[in-house]
Amino acid sequence: MDATKHHHQARQREEPKFQAPDTTTLIISLIVIFITIVLLYVYKKKKTSRTDVLLMGLCEGGKTSIFTRLIHNEDRETFTSIKENISDYSSKNGYVKIVDIPGHERLRGKFFDDFKYQARGIVFVLDSVSLQKNIRDVADYLYTILLEPAISGLPFLILCNKQDDAMAKGASVIKTLLEKELNLVRSTRKNQLESVDSTAKSNVFLGKQGKDFEFIHISQYVDVLECSVKNEDIASLTDWLDRIV
Repeated sequence: MDATKHHHQARQREEPKFQAPDTTTLIISLIVIFITIVLLYVYKKKKTSRTDVLLMGLCEGGKTSIFTRLIHNEDRETFTSIKENISDYSSKNGYVKIVDIPGHERLRGKFFDDFKYQARGIVFVLDSVSLQKNIRDVADYLYTILLEPAISGLPFLILCNKQDDAMAKGASVIKTLLEKELNLVRSTRKNQLESVDSTAKSNVFLGKQGKDFEFIHISQYVDVLECSVKNEDIASLTDWLDRIV
């Protein structure tokens, strides 16, 4: 009898007793869950509030032709745009608005300001044939766009049009040329600003201090792809849109 009682007491000592969760731990857990829910809500709201993909670039790059091919699946005679073109586009994953921003120097800044806070992605269209001749203007405009805080972290596509031309440069060559020219633009702007205000900081600096400019150093994830609207080949653009929507 004593042995049985002793065995029973030993089992009672060995069995762990249930302990109620510590109040502090419970409160912390609830706070973490609440913050997670709030962040997910904010992220979802931010994503759904950004519904536009902006087509940008200099005049004569082919933006409006690409817009027409993308939306209407046909070629139409186009002229230099003096106002935006807007239409819905259906990707594999949902709808976005495609906004063709005029490329004229006097107009593009205003229209960019009008749509940049709704932007879900940026497509910068350039002429692969005339790039060498216009590279400073292209790089200067590209620098201005990439520096804009409203599009920080957005998907960014540099679309190299007119690949049907034998004189067109390929995407890898264009990427290298642009990085070198953007490095020069950065130095020029930095020097100009410092000559006016010696206390100016990095508010006009794109990339990493002390390193030559590369697209991998900026907040936007930049793709450089080829297309030929003349040959009805904009698959690189439609595939990219499917990925970001």
